[in-house]
Amino acid sequence: MLVGIFADVHDHVEHLAQAVELFNRRGCHLVVFAGDLVSTFVVPRLRKLQCRFVGVFGDNEGNRVGLLAGIKIVGLLGQGPVCVRLDRDLRLIVAHMASQLRHQVQGCQIVVVAHTHKPSVRRDEQNRLWINPGELSGWTYGDPTLALLDTEQQAVEIHHLNTGRAEHFSYARLPLAG
Repeated sequence: MLVGIFADVHDHVEHLAQAVELFNRRGCHLVVFAGDLVSTFVVPRLRKLQCRFVGVFGDNEGNRVGLLAGIKIVGLLGQGPVCVRLDRDLRLIVAHMASQLRHQVQGCQIVVVAHTHKPSVRRDEQNRLWINPGELSGWTYGDPTLALLDTEQQAVEIHHLNTGRAEHFSYARLPLAG
C-alpha cells in the first residue's frame, strides 16, 4: 500500500496542488494529513485526490467548521490523534504534535506527526516508525516536502517539491533509537 503524507500547508495552494498531483500520479491508496491547512480555500485542491483522505487539525486552523464542511466529500478530518488501519494489520496514528499522543501510540506501528516543519524518519525504542513529512508550504525553511510510505517495500521517501529530489529510507533497516 502506498500512503501519501503531508502537513503544514499554511495556505500554500500551489504546493498543495503539486502534492495532490504527485499523490495521484504515484497511485496512493491513502493520503494522511498531519495538520495546518489553515483556510478553507485550500479544500478545492484536495477534492482532486483520487484516493481516501484522513487528516487531523493542526494548531493554526483558522476555520475548523468550514474545513470540516469542505472536507466531507474528500474524507475524514478531525481532532487528533486519529488511528488508521493499513494493510498487513499495520496501524498508523496521526497527530499534529507529538505531545498530543501521550500513551496512545500503543498498538500502532507507524506514527505520523508534524508541527516542526522539518522532515524526519526514525524508529523509537519500541520499534515504531515515526514520520514527519516536513512542511508542504516551504514558508519556514524554503524547502517544501512531503512523504510517501510504501508498506510493501517497507520504505519511506521524503520528496522535495522544489527540486524533485527524494531521500529514501528502508524502515526495516533503520536503527532503533537508543
